[in-house]
Amino acid sequence: MTQLSQPFAAQPLPLGMVGGGQGAFIGAVHRIAARMDGHFQLVSGALSSDAQRAAASAAQLGIAPERCYTSYAQMAKAEAARPDGIRAVAITTPNHMHFPVAKAFLQAGIHVICDKPLTAQLAEAEELAAIGARSNALFILTHNYTGYPMIRAARQLVAEGQLGDIRLVKADYLQDWLATPLEQEGQKQASWRTDPAQTGAGGAIGDIGSHAYNLISFVSGLQLQAVAADLSSFVEGRRVDDNANLLLRFKPVGSAAPARGQLCASQIATGKENQLTLKVYGSKAGLEWDHECPDQLRFTPLGESTRILTRAGVGANAAANRAVRVPGGHPEGYLEAFANIYAEAALAIRQQAGEVLEASAHQHYPSLHDGLEGMRFIAAAVRSSNQDARWVTLAELQAMQPA
Repeated sequence: MTQLSQPFAAQPLPLGMVGGGQGAFIGAVHRIAARMDGHFQLVSGALSSDAQRAAASAAQLGIAPERCYTSYAQMAKAEAARPDGIRAVAITTPNHMHFPVAKAFLQAGIHVICDKPLTAQLAEAEELAAIGARSNALFILTHNYTGYPMIRAARQLVAEGQLGDIRLVKADYLQDWLATPLEQEGQKQASWRTDPAQTGAGGAIGDIGSHAYNLISFVSGLQLQAVAADLSSFVEGRRVDDNANLLLRFKPVGSAAPARGQLCASQIATGKENQLTLKVYGSKAGLEWDHECPDQLRFTPLGESTRILTRAGVGANAAANRAVRVPGGHPEGYLEAFANIYAEAALAIRQQAGEVLEASAHQHYPSLHDGLEGMRFIAAAVRSSNQDARWVTLAELQAMQPA
């Protein structure tokens, strides 16, 4: 059993939540992940902008009425003042609320666990990164796919140099749930995810493309240099992209030629439920991972037969084993990967407070830095597509930001 799945103390950390009330998909996922290993207990929340729904949601979740808030600002102030106040807050709102909510809690000294992407706009991400740098509170971004054991295994293989110089990376994230105009039928998730005022300028590129890009960065260690993007909206009347095709250029590493990449993110790919794949090819070996078979990693040294590495199986490396809860052959998946991020967040919070002494060398939760890089990626893709897929560098975007 992994270290991550073992409680660090008898008492779980008190957790709050903003958003995620009745009918919210991602709020329920965060709550399951938070309690899976006993690290957190949900005790407060501003669960909806509608006071009646917020109260009903709190009652359903066992939150005391006095800790059910009508606004996130009120919640941050009140919880920071309580001797038994929350140690961390989970932000599970639509994208446009990530910035103001995270800002309020960081400034109150409360640790933040936020759903992706970091914010709706790049300027907000830049400001939030500055606020985070001045705060003693930690910021954890839930790019949950980084919590899969075989993604951790892939990262270790690259870090050990077993792939050699990375030459090509490729990530595809394909869904079909927005192949029809669900937003015009009042479907809640579709409505806000296709509204640029709530989701930001990027549609599919921000919603799922950000996950694909984060996986590339997490596993390969490469730093993005430039993007050439073709973003499309196939469903009539849709105001954000529902399909994205990108070429990627990365910064050179040592004397090796700069790596190249491809990324496709689509929510109109008929027949695809949630297919996320990652492929990394180097001068010595290549690897491939498929979210639909998450317990397997295909590793092929140059000139040799492909090896199928399995979670908790023969040949699994230490990075994979640290993120495993059950013996090999017993499926683990989405919720467990999400819970790994929460487990690492709990350990980091305990470490900062001096409550545990374990080394944090193996903690890889996505941070404010990762979120900011993700927002730069999205902004570069949108800018490139708006200019007929010309190459846009991240340095160009940084130069545009006010000092």
